[in-house]
Amino acid sequence: MASIQLSIDAMSGDHGLATTIPATIRAAKDDPKTDFILVGDQDVITQYLVSSSNLLPENIRIHHASEIVSMDELPSLALRNKKDSSMRVAIDLVKTGESHAAISAGNTGALMATARYVLKMIPGIDRPAIIAALPTFTGKPAYMLDLGANVNCSAEQLLQFAVMGSIVVEAIDGVQIPKVQLLNIGEEEIKGNILVQAAAQLIKQHPQINYQGFIEPDKIFQGFADVIVCDGFVGNSVLKTAEGIAKLTGKILKQEFQSSFLNKLRGLISRTVLKNAYKKLDPDVHNGSPLLGLKSTVIKSHGSANAKAFYHAIMQARKAVKHQLPDRIAKGLESLKQDS
Repeated sequence: MASIQLSIDAMSGDHGLATTIPATIRAAKDDPKTDFILVGDQDVITQYLVSSSNLLPENIRIHHASEIVSMDELPSLALRNKKDSSMRVAIDLVKTGESHAAISAGNTGALMATARYVLKMIPGIDRPAIIAALPTFTGKPAYMLDLGANVNCSAEQLLQFAVMGSIVVEAIDGVQIPKVQLLNIGEEEIKGNILVQAAAQLIKQHPQINYQGFIEPDKIFQGFADVIVCDGFVGNSVLKTAEGIAKLTGKILKQEFQSSFLNKLRGLISRTVLKNAYKKLDPDVHNGSPLLGLKSTVIKSHGSANAKAFYHAIMQARKAVKHQLPDRIAKGLESLKQDS
């Protein structure tokens, strides 16, 4: 495909320009063939660049947007009243074809509502779902969805997530028959609430899904499943818990290695091993998740993301665009209809 254009919601997230601009500059330098559009208040962005002594590479341009969606703003109000927000304009640029994907660390509800309204859903999908690749013991990632876009889901929507997840894993990792499991409090068929039980019956009966039953949270990282399905409340809770444990583990190890002279020597000896291990678990490296089900690509970054994490969200956007995920999902759903 031609050169990729990405629109960045520059005003988004807990840290705004202090995160989005350094991340975008790094991405632009790493990939000079991709064009980046910083969407936000032009005067504020210019002032930040001057005060931070940053110069924009030639493949970054600024697109003015006068408003900002706050992190606690109601999605309905953001959609109705903030038509010139950096979030809305970044998505509008995807709609008009000036950008191939939008990246935002902003309000998840507002992002989902705006993207759904502007870009529309792929036929056969009710709501967007956030998906991310999680590291496992086997080295092969497990893709989990939904991770926070939909707090309440129906059994039919969990079925849709299972279908989309299977298509994405096949597209990205080349897994021909992805193994799909439902997240539950136990592996036995009698376990779980009404939603999980109903979803299990629908997914089990779907001829194109390789359903492998329930999976418990402690098995997520063992590599048994290619796709793990759950509602957004559960998925977001699991994800943030895992990120918290990863950070806690790193902090404890650092404290232990600094606790004595002998431990400092041990730390120096094992530094390379520890550094490589942390790279695999580092939440920042795994930041950035597509909103699956939309007709075009939108990437959600953590609101608390630092510049390193937001950089990786931008890289996820490039990856999603190159794999043409919306088109693959649409074609996959169409082929399922023809086969049924």
